[in-house]
Amino acid sequence: MKVRVNKDACIGCGACEAICPNNFKIDDDGFSEAIKEDVAKEDEDSARDAIDSCPTGAIEEEKAEN
Repeated sequence: MKVRVNKDACIGCGACEAICPNNFKIDDDGFSEAIKEDVAKEDEDSARDAIDSCPTGAIEEEKAEN
């Protein structure tokens, strides 16, 4: 699974970092960024929770190409 943050939609609430700190952090500008786009297997559940918890829908899971 891969994730990315839409900086235009992010409000910097920090929910993603609190839920999945291995993949998200608040940057120096106060907005979320994906520390790693590739999510480790053991972090996939928390990354999905972060996606679901984002109040603006700024975090997206990139769909795998077949």
